[in-house]
Amino acid sequence: MKIKEIIQAIEQFAPLQYQESYDNAGLIFGRAEQEVTNVLLTLDATEAVIDEAISRGCNLVIAHHPIVFGGLKKINGNNYVERVAIKAIKHDIAVYAAHTNLDNVHNGVCAVMANRLGLEQCRVLQPKRGLLKKLFTFVPEADVEKVRAALFAAGAGHIGNYSECSFNGAGEGTFKGDKGTDPYVGTPGKRHFEAEIKLEVIFPVYLEGKIVQTLLGHHPYEEVAYDIVSLDNAYQQVGSGLIGILPEAMDEMQFLQYVKTQFQTGCVKYTPLRGRLVKQVALCGGAGSFLLKQAIGAGADVYISSDFKYHEFFDADNQLVIADIGHFESEQFTVELFYHILTEKFRNFAPLKSTIKTNPVNYL
Repeated sequence: MKIKEIIQAIEQFAPLQYQESYDNAGLIFGRAEQEVTNVLLTLDATEAVIDEAISRGCNLVIAHHPIVFGGLKKINGNNYVERVAIKAIKHDIAVYAAHTNLDNVHNGVCAVMANRLGLEQCRVLQPKRGLLKKLFTFVPEADVEKVRAALFAAGAGHIGNYSECSFNGAGEGTFKGDKGTDPYVGTPGKRHFEAEIKLEVIFPVYLEGKIVQTLLGHHPYEEVAYDIVSLDNAYQQVGSGLIGILPEAMDEMQFLQYVKTQFQTGCVKYTPLRGRLVKQVALCGGAGSFLLKQAIGAGADVYISSDFKYHEFFDADNQLVIADIGHFESEQFTVELFYHILTEKFRNFAPLKSTIKTNPVNYL
């Protein structure tokens, strides 16, 4: 198996187009065409993790956090990022990161957090815009079902929890083939009238090439008429954070103790309790203070995330309880998500989980 096959499996689950503009997800070091000896899964690609990959015979490290986040102007080993780069390249170890793209998919990092708490009826807290497009095409009535089915199979037609969504409008198209054409219907040089169906389907932007290729491959016309437009609709399946409901309401302190146990954290920093039961819970892996207003607006009783600054705790303003559980603690189970993605795709493949705890924060 080649590294690119592993990458394709991850990006099929979490497309790179879903990462934030500031991010650096993807293949950071290494060659996609290189054959895989084994894969090491980790939250952070630290020096210790690269050493572990060497000792365990892994030439691909898959991490959540990109080891190179900003630009590198020099690589001379003066800091841990440069030392990782030197060691990985020297030992021919590829390093891949799935970061905010894995955060933003509905069943990604936040879903792992929600599952640990048993949350139900989860939805994205802040859906992203600009990730959807719509295809309009015109198909002869006799061929429309074949074209529609092919587009569905290529990934078009998903709206929320519904699939095979399309709109069909009947009409009459006209065309005249020039000299040298070979029209599916009609005669070159004469205007032809054809009963057609205007077919509309939505698709995510990262599938555009596949959708167009599928359309051209299954449409019967020699020259296919179609339009693609960008949509500003919020993509409800992709975005930052999640909010869900506990099966049974819990006392606030009881819930915070539950969170501390489930996320195996040495400390939970929280704002003043409100004396109310906890039923709706919002959460975001990693640094999530930017979603506080959305959590409040969605009616959350508690918002679980990390990296809140001192003054940001005041912003809870007794409208909910902020529970800061630590950055590493909120994302540590991402390794299990990587493992699930790869073992589901490759049944006879067993990636290795790093034994290195990369959390740079300790608690006394």
